[in-house]
Amino acid sequence: MDERVVVEQVLKGDVSAYKLIVDGYQNLVGHMVFRMVSNRSDREDLCQEVFVKAYENLRTFKFQCKLSTWLSKIAYNTCLNFLQKKKVPLYGEIQEHSLENDEKDLDGQFSESYWSSFSAVDLEAMKKESGSIVQNAIEALPPDYKAIVTLYHVDELSYEEIGEVLSIPAGTVKSHLFRARRLLKIKLLENYTAEELWS
Repeated sequence: MDERVVVEQVLKGDVSAYKLIVDGYQNLVGHMVFRMVSNRSDREDLCQEVFVKAYENLRTFKFQCKLSTWLSKIAYNTCLNFLQKKKVPLYGEIQEHSLENDEKDLDGQFSESYWSSFSAVDLEAMKKESGSIVQNAIEALPPDYKAIVTLYHVDELSYEEIGEVLSIPAGTVKSHLFRARRLLKIKLLENYTAEELWS
């Protein structure tokens, strides 16, 4: 759909046009909310809240970014506010580690190509939202890491777009994504051997 045309129609009072936005981006919003929040009824309420907020604030959207990025930001901030009220920790202990330590793999042999191959193997499983071991491990990540992994691997947003959503620099997105992947690997290797995961 032509986002600019649809937004203009909504702003002129065409409520049915807003349904096009909801239908077009409900999966994107759902990915964010369902990753960050575990309770099913809370998820449903938050998804509705995101689209209500988007509708009420649509006049402030000036196409300075993609509509998908703008909606993702609303979804992220809505979930963030919800989790803060619930006093849910947003980052794991791994966040406290220095980047010098993070830049080494568990066996001291970290390389970006290693993670690239790891991501390629599991990307389709992530996209299918399957009940795989990778899915379960992602669910065990802290909320902010789940959000970053989902935005990058499932919704395929760039570092810059994710930075826009999370209000952090693209370089910080990259380091957080690295830490999220590292924590994901740790959680996977707690229950499975490397041969089982990547054979």
